[in-house]
Amino acid sequence: MRSPLFLPILLLPMAMAQAAADLEAVVTTELGEFRFAFAPDKAPRHVEEFIARARKGYYDGSAFHRVVANGIIQGGDPLLKNPKTPRNLWGTGGLNLLPGAYSDMKHERGVVSTVRIPTKPNSDGAQFFVCVSAQPPLDGQFSAFGMVNEGLDVIDRISQAPAGENGFTNTPVRILKVIIEPKKKEPFSDATMDQLRRTVKMNTTLGPIEITLEPDWAPNHVRAFLRLHETGWYQGTVFHRIVKDFVVQGGMGHTRPNRAPHNSDRWVRPLRGEFREDVKHVRGIVSMARGDDPDSATTSFFLMLGPSPHLDGKYTAFGRVTGGLEVLEGFEKEEVEGETPKRTLAILP
Repeated sequence: MRSPLFLPILLLPMAMAQAAADLEAVVTTELGEFRFAFAPDKAPRHVEEFIARARKGYYDGSAFHRVVANGIIQGGDPLLKNPKTPRNLWGTGGLNLLPGAYSDMKHERGVVSTVRIPTKPNSDGAQFFVCVSAQPPLDGQFSAFGMVNEGLDVIDRISQAPAGENGFTNTPVRILKVIIEPKKKEPFSDATMDQLRRTVKMNTTLGPIEITLEPDWAPNHVRAFLRLHETGWYQGTVFHRIVKDFVVQGGMGHTRPNRAPHNSDRWVRPLRGEFREDVKHVRGIVSMARGDDPDSATTSFFLMLGPSPHLDGKYTAFGRVTGGLEVLEGFEKEEVEGETPKRTLAILP
């Protein structure tokens, strides 16, 4: 017969893993802040040790001392807390503390992994690196334990710090502090249907429009649209397509000035189609754009300028323009080159 202590002992690591899965690290550097979530199912000990060290201020005042432009950034060496540490010792501290935890987690853009002594497996430690771009040769060779969910632009900037031999930065990029916080809650994730029945105001170059959302038609699309609208994700994006008597389309992240990322990028994901034959694509209807895959809609939406029955049951309508119909008339008067407006027509704060 099993000891009565067996079950709690078995469940303890699972409970700890779940607790870690609900946390994220906030890394504040001289060049900005980024956040990453943990993967305790892939490298539980590494996650546990990182959280414990961060809570004790282990990383505060250290630095990213090695970079590969648009490749990786490496930091967390406690020796770098001392600005007088000789350059030949950079990257030598805080190693040989943990066995490796090699998993099927790929070293994709944003993955956070553990530094080890070169050519010495199972010499993992406190230092870590972040993949700025995918690094397939590192898969199965290093212990990945997290994924950046905000601030990839900061990772990019750090990777472009001037560097010399062996990728050592001319001047280390300081890590001001690392703190552990509960994961940000996804807005509207648990909103009721009544809470989704809202009319939102969207300011545009041509004036404000009001969109009454229809969660009874497409609750998940309404939830996603509200999430991006309320967090300001759509601000700065443009209406990139106008087809007179058909549609005005906008809401793509890469149309922001300089293709700037947004903190709510973490909540952009493909949406399963919510198609209804009884909802007609007539003037004023707001519907979600998609690719060939019926379940590929993400952020881009369109405003109907005229009836288009061929879209019914094939695209997800989720609202209707109920204020600012004169703005639709304004879009129709804009000069276009092909289907592209000749001037910038943006979504404004």
